[in-house]
Amino acid sequence: MTTSTLIDLPEMRLFAAVVTDGSFTAAADRLGTDKARVSRIVRRMEEKLGAQLLTRSTRRLSVTEVGRDYFERAMCILTAAEAAQASVAQQSREPKGLIKITAGAEFGTMVVDEWIAAFLRQSPKVTVEAEYTSRLVDIIHEGFDIAIRVGTLDDSGLSARKLGEMVFGLYAAPNYLNRAPALSTVSDLKHHDLIMTKARGRSNWTLVNGPNTERITASPRCAVNSTISARNLALAGLGIAQLPRFMAEPYLTDGTLSWVLPDWADAPAPVHAVFASSRYMDPKVRSFVDLILSTFKCGYCSSQKMTDRQEQIAA
Repeated sequence: MTTSTLIDLPEMRLFAAVVTDGSFTAAADRLGTDKARVSRIVRRMEEKLGAQLLTRSTRRLSVTEVGRDYFERAMCILTAAEAAQASVAQQSREPKGLIKITAGAEFGTMVVDEWIAAFLRQSPKVTVEAEYTSRLVDIIHEGFDIAIRVGTLDDSGLSARKLGEMVFGLYAAPNYLNRAPALSTVSDLKHHDLIMTKARGRSNWTLVNGPNTERITASPRCAVNSTISARNLALAGLGIAQLPRFMAEPYLTDGTLSWVLPDWADAPAPVHAVFASSRYMDPKVRSFVDLILSTFKCGYCSSQKMTDRQEQIAA
């Protein structure tokens, strides 16, 4: 049998939907067709390619090694094809279509929501789907255009642009400080009630002041797994919490929180926009990233100036 070398983009798109959605039925629903047609097209693809792409059973559908390789390459081709179409639309300088965004639950609710609102106001022909979650989302296989991630990125071959850094500080309510022991040096923290967030089951702080580092391992008055909870407990006057400065800033303004030991805090955490390709970035994704770079809050978040260089790092 002669294998056709012609690229059939609709077939590729259909196969990618089957792999992404995990079943013929889900892919058919998304593509607005029926399960039998999807199954028939995939079978025809396998015959043309001379290879089995999927393993079928009564209970599940799995991708073969050859199928996985084909899927990865097909996604590159589809991305390039979509980018070619998008480049024409970009001539109007008006982003269009759906953009799917994911971010961490707390950062998404408190920061990314504001970016999305500003983006929708300036881009009336764009719609947004946002998923905020604590799990690490596979943006390629789950169909997301962009992920906003806080912290050091792992190496996965995706592209990323550094947006800036999230900086931290130590905060307490004035009514707590009025009744608490004196606090003038970092060593005084051992005499205070601390509100700590838990990381991998442990509660501690690593505070940095220039070249100096202090590890605070005292038992906290309260350990929580949410910085929002830590902020709420600090506002209730129960101790000192370490918070992102963007989270504490409104309460400094109205006097319900005070900034203590301002020279000491955790090291800044980088904030990145992560996406599939820097070479073929969709215009709406580029527009969203440009907006973030122009609005990233200086003063209590450190912004990264726009450059043409894309960081090839993992997420």
